[in-house]
Amino acid sequence: MSDYEKVTTGLGEECGVFGAYDTDGGDVAPSIYYGLFALQHRGQESCGIAVTDTFGQRKVISEKGLGHVDDVFNRETLSKLKGNLGVGHVRYSTAGGTRVENAQPLVINYVKGTLAIAHNGNLVNAIELRRELEYTGAIFQTTIDSEVIAYHIARERLKTHKAELAVKQAMQKIKGAYALVVNSPRKMIGARDPFGLKPLCIGKKENTYFLASESCAIAAVDAEFIRDVRPGEIVTITKDGIESDMSMAVPADKQARCIFEYIYFARTDSVLDGVNVYHSRILAGKALAESYPVDADLVVGVPDSGLVAAKGYSEHSGIPYGMAFHKNSYVGRTFIKPSQSERVSSVKIKLNVIPEVVRGKRIVMVDDSIVRGTTCANIIKMLKAAGAKEVHVRISSPPFLYPCYFGTDVPSNEQLIAHSHTTEEIRKMIGADSLGYMEIEKLKSMAGGLKYCDACFTGNYPMQVPGRDISHAFE
Repeated sequence: MSDYEKVTTGLGEECGVFGAYDTDGGDVAPSIYYGLFALQHRGQESCGIAVTDTFGQRKVISEKGLGHVDDVFNRETLSKLKGNLGVGHVRYSTAGGTRVENAQPLVINYVKGTLAIAHNGNLVNAIELRRELEYTGAIFQTTIDSEVIAYHIARERLKTHKAELAVKQAMQKIKGAYALVVNSPRKMIGARDPFGLKPLCIGKKENTYFLASESCAIAAVDAEFIRDVRPGEIVTITKDGIESDMSMAVPADKQARCIFEYIYFARTDSVLDGVNVYHSRILAGKALAESYPVDADLVVGVPDSGLVAAKGYSEHSGIPYGMAFHKNSYVGRTFIKPSQSERVSSVKIKLNVIPEVVRGKRIVMVDDSIVRGTTCANIIKMLKAAGAKEVHVRISSPPFLYPCYFGTDVPSNEQLIAHSHTTEEIRKMIGADSLGYMEIEKLKSMAGGLKYCDACFTGNYPMQVPGRDISHAFE
């Protein structure tokens, strides 16, 4: 994590990846720019684009920097990125610090040529793999897991005749969560971890193929959504089309998609593995209304990911839905403050209550999560200061009890308010009139029948993680 404390309205984000390959030879950097723009919600710390010309010298040109997509790229920088095969990345650091060296895509020059790689996720065996590489002479330029993956792919490529086989052999060594887009000189390769923890999908427009973390990015470049990359699948895209390798897949009952994609991470207009995110959040709100009914005058959601669940709560309960907050759109989802004392002002920079909406009313406030409790307490205080008579909090996820090892920025147990406090204690600490969390068994409806990982709530991890026994692991 960075040297500064990240102040968020909930969880930290994951990363977003986007690849494009125009087999006719057109420049893809503008499309990658728009694709990354659509994935900006997945990370705002840094971003980058790397492109190559499959018809020319196949030299990789890249540009990356700290900040949002429109901070790093403009018409001039994009005009320099000439190439018909490219990959882009937006980053939120769940491992490694916030510095430009850790920005992706990573470009690796080695004996067989050049690889450009973008990665979303975290490896659980990154430290041991890194140490092993260092003892065989590897020199690391970054502190991120993605470089470990890139080294392994490059090393395996020396032993194989195809880049996709090198990706497959690297996948046999790396353990954890990942969605990868790898560009070799004439191929775009997409790979998804065997459990499907991280999302990845395929799109096409005329003779340009796309890979993206979410379907909303495929729509942003006016392309047709083809399908999701399946858990454990390696797709290889060349001028001849798409090839698939499913040999790394695990049985369907072992798959473990991150449930937080549906609760929080994914954009509302995305469809992940056939499940509509908007519909998932409506169902979450409905489940909360079933579990925790209350006499109230208005249901409101905390922007952005609490809004749709609030709509679902309203529809099921019959309590009117309202917009109680103005969100400053010019502040990223995550921003940095150097001290704990600045948390309150941070929330007010980002979110303001509309007093006319809440004054004299009993409010149901729906949000996606409570991590430390500080932000939620501040928002309740703001609502009551604006004249709300009561604030009943409903959370569209169960209490966080365990850390995540797969790329979701769930902090250590000591920082999780639910780890050491009961729901009633948390209710008092945040100043709510009542508090209800999503019931674990009702998460199933959100995932549309898919197998998912809920380890941050249950401690049942789908694989061995550092310092934890999986004898009671994910079923």
